[in-house]
Amino acid sequence: MVKTKGFSLLICFIASCLYGQKILSGRTMSENNRIVTSVLVININNNEKTSSNSSGEFSIKASLQDEIRFIKKGYERTIKKIDNLDNIPDIIMTQLPVEIEEVKIIPLSGNLAKDSKMLTKVDKKEELRKAIGLPRGPEKPREVPADTRNLLMAIPLGLLDVQGLYDIVSGKARRQRRWYQYEDMQDDIAWVKTRTGDEYFVKEGIPAERISEFLEFSFILKPDIRRYIKAKNIYKVMFELEETLPVYVERIKESQKKEKEKR
Repeated sequence: MVKTKGFSLLICFIASCLYGQKILSGRTMSENNRIVTSVLVININNNEKTSSNSSGEFSIKASLQDEIRFIKKGYERTIKKIDNLDNIPDIIMTQLPVEIEEVKIIPLSGNLAKDSKMLTKVDKKEELRKAIGLPRGPEKPREVPADTRNLLMAIPLGLLDVQGLYDIVSGKARRQRRWYQYEDMQDDIAWVKTRTGDEYFVKEGIPAERISEFLEFSFILKPDIRRYIKAKNIYKVMFELEETLPVYVERIKESQKKEKEKR
């Protein structure tokens, strides 16, 4: 009798889990009632992911009280809390203001011939760089740190780099590499923070003073994030950060719990 009762409870538990989840459908639309395609749709509670199709339609598995997030480059992130298991109403994506390039104000002298030449003067190198899509070069070229392998290869050829040998022995080359790695890391962190703002992370439970630490943690956990930063692909960056956010927030909670236990 006890076994039968236990089995019945197990069946009820499984049935409730299956019944509690349902595939919900919806559409992603703009404020002016236009279809928004390729929106990343994430269920934070069960880690289900999908994207809206060419008609703005999507389907995703969800339960009551699950949190669904909608992310697309150029739009504000939208959050929907599932309060019933009917299909999701149209999700309205709000477009972000478009950044325009800085306009350079050129002072005119009043001399028509001189001003005409100045206004028609074009930086051909800069125009070519923009057309090809190349990044700007560093303002101050970095000194290349001495490399032990290159130094050893040069010795049999009778080419001894005394300065390079000194840099390696003194530790200067190692310090240079570490400093460049630190600079690159800070540049990548600043790039993300500039495009998301602190409020985005604070809402997720990350204190403002720990945002940089969280991003560094994410870069180590998911190295591809920095590759997407180099490609200026904020959409891919946010996609990866959505996965590292709950991991880091959980670590913060565990740390706070341990601190309370010590007291």
